[in-house]
Amino acid sequence: MDAIELNARTGESPTSSSSSDDHNGSNTEVNPNRAQHALPPTDQGFRAWLCLTGCFVSNVVVWGFAFSFGVLQEYYTTHEPFKSHPSGIPAIGTTATGLSYLTMPIYFWVFQRYPRWRRWSCFASLPLLVAALVGASLANAVPQLLVFQGVLYAIAGNALVTPTITYLDEWFVRRKGLAVGIMWAGDGAGGVIMPILMQVLLSRVGFRWTLRIIAGIIVLLMAPLLVFLQPRVPVSATATPRPLDISFIRTPLFWTLEAFNVLQASGYFLPSNYLPTYVESLGLSSTFGSLTLILINLSSIFGCITVGFLADRIDITTILFSISLLAATTIFLTWGLSISVAPIYIFCITYGLTAGGYSSTWGGMVKEIQRRHEGIDASMLFGFLAAGRGIGAVASGPLSELLLIAGDRMHSRAEFGYGTEYSPIIIFSGCTALVGGGSWMLRRAGWI
Repeated sequence: MDAIELNARTGESPTSSSSSDDHNGSNTEVNPNRAQHALPPTDQGFRAWLCLTGCFVSNVVVWGFAFSFGVLQEYYTTHEPFKSHPSGIPAIGTTATGLSYLTMPIYFWVFQRYPRWRRWSCFASLPLLVAALVGASLANAVPQLLVFQGVLYAIAGNALVTPTITYLDEWFVRRKGLAVGIMWAGDGAGGVIMPILMQVLLSRVGFRWTLRIIAGIIVLLMAPLLVFLQPRVPVSATATPRPLDISFIRTPLFWTLEAFNVLQASGYFLPSNYLPTYVESLGLSSTFGSLTLILINLSSIFGCITVGFLADRIDITTILFSISLLAATTIFLTWGLSISVAPIYIFCITYGLTAGGYSSTWGGMVKEIQRRHEGIDASMLFGFLAAGRGIGAVASGPLSELLLIAGDRMHSRAEFGYGTEYSPIIIFSGCTALVGGGSWMLRRAGWI
């Protein structure tokens, strides 16, 4: 199977009547009263596409909101009650995204051992998401926002997203690469819709009702889908939990790819978080700043699908090097040398097309590691790659604040974007983007 497998296989062999279409990577045990041929077909049919729709929409609402934090960050730093004490505001967004990635291995492990909990988790996630956003809407200090909009939102969001990912693995086999790419494209789609919605709501009702309205929208969109969203393989009531398998941590290839994954993530989120305020520093309104997020997220839809498609067909380190080099080039040349908003918008499009597709390479990473080390648990491997991205995202919050402090001292010492207080962020983002493709050079040298 060329595409990524997000769940571990059972130790049972398929029946002789199984076809490749009926095989799946789920860890769940098939009810013995159901014959294998009675299972619905993979890669086709209403229920398969309904599952993909559920994955897509859950990514739209959960990750789309998290990736649009730049709009809220601009509002928080310019409006009371947070304007007077803005320290820690950047950490809210990076905590939400970073903790979401960091906790993925835990969720995958739980659902691997107790697959029946997946459906319960989906329904429990909705009141938790509402509690997170309503709690944030009542906040009067940055630490309160950090707890609700950062920590609780990440925990609740993952309780919704990760079960749908495990369902997706059961429903798509031959076309799984495309399915995973479409799933990740939901992040970008949400990142297009949410900034527009936030900008309109913030200007009319303020941040408190904005968060409450978004909470209601999440429930209205997801509740109908969750009623019909089902696993393809029935779960036996007597299913035996599997032991934790993380044998891949003993492979040098994993640690190499993970290291570059973490480094790339430490700078990846900074453009999205700071471009709205950067554009305003050029004397433009917040509407122009919000457009930067829309362009990044819109182009990342195509970036995710394209990179996911290529990851099934081309050496993964070549893809990593190509998108990393292009992303770094566009950061240094278009953002760094910008003196007006037009080059910034060009940067947003090219950045989304290149760096925006980086997470879609995880499928190729999993495939390459499994090719060299058979039997490795794919779901936990995927979760650890997500956790690595989370480490980088969390670290980028406080790090970006230090970079801005350093930028204040460098202000007006050079022209273009390099002459602003955002210069260290531009340089750091470009360097980490370039480092993200370092595995290609190690492979060329024969070290991995």
